[in-house]
Amino acid sequence: MAEVKEAIAEIQVIKKNRWQLEALLLPAVRSRRVREGLYFVGALLVALIGFALLLLLLGRDPIVTYTDIFNITLGSDYGRGEVIVKMIPLLLCALAVAVPARVGLVNVGGEGQLYIGAWLASWAALSLPQLPPLLLLPLMLLMGMIGGGLWALLPALLRAFGWLNETISTLLLNYVAIFFVQFFVFGPWKDPTSANFPQSAAFVPAAQLPALPGSRVHAGILIGLVAAIILYLILHRTRWGYEMRAIGGNGEAARRVGIPVVLYIIGTLVVGAAFAGIAGFGEVSAIQGRLVPNLSPGYGYIGFLVSWLAAHNPLTIVLMSLLLAVILAGGDTLQIGQHLPSASVNILMALTLFVVLALRGRSEATQR
Repeated sequence: MAEVKEAIAEIQVIKKNRWQLEALLLPAVRSRRVREGLYFVGALLVALIGFALLLLLLGRDPIVTYTDIFNITLGSDYGRGEVIVKMIPLLLCALAVAVPARVGLVNVGGEGQLYIGAWLASWAALSLPQLPPLLLLPLMLLMGMIGGGLWALLPALLRAFGWLNETISTLLLNYVAIFFVQFFVFGPWKDPTSANFPQSAAFVPAAQLPALPGSRVHAGILIGLVAAIILYLILHRTRWGYEMRAIGGNGEAARRVGIPVVLYIIGTLVVGAAFAGIAGFGEVSAIQGRLVPNLSPGYGYIGFLVSWLAAHNPLTIVLMSLLLAVILAGGDTLQIGQHLPSASVNILMALTLFVVLALRGRSEATQR
């Protein structure tokens, strides 16, 4: 009870003098961000060294491996383009995790939300092919957002009223979403001219996002970057952001000072999931050009790692999604050049996450 009263008092002070407090705390905040950046660089080096030791145990040369990964991903125009292609869904799926994380929620459903967003965007493309691009593409984007958001609505309601933890419900719904999309691809939406290959009919050109000439880099990167910037400003420069932070710090205290906790729980999960739906829209519109059963190699799950690596900061998520995209794109190098299984790239990502979270936890414990 004493902790709740103290939290209520802190929230009331913040609501009354939040701008003055931020100005006073700005130097400390900057110092903390620099320290976190150094911790991350150190953690990444430790993870790379750990993976290098694993490569040595397997009889591979770590220097050659890392050089090959760099040359394949960032050392050529094609490689850089493919990194950005993978970065787009990672960025958007990470934002789907970061928004509800501000109120203490764990959204593990980015994969399913991506699939449902792609499904509803595909419905718009297949049902209204006569629309011009200026109408059809925004409609598909909107449908993608609605699809992702609706897929998180049930877990949000279950969590808001204390019936089921959102971590479990969002995770399990991933599998439902994938099978749901496969039902349409193998069934009513299957292209009869596809030589029995499970996929929908190809989208008309008006339903395809524009891309840079000679590459697969599409306008989704602009959507993701703008979304990250806007989300950062909302979380750090508006009353909503402060109230979300208050709920994440002490939900009971936030409720007692009049913050609508239930609405924030539902709203953050649904809005966050809408970003994953946008990722699904980008995949079907710009990359596949149709709805296919295997849309994602796990973008939703890797986006979850990206958000945690970035401490749920939207701007840092941009950098982390780029880093994970390089690692993901370099997975082919590990298979072809080093004859390692595809799971090797998962080991590198897991090592990075483990070391970053371990060092961050130690830093926070020391500060206490």
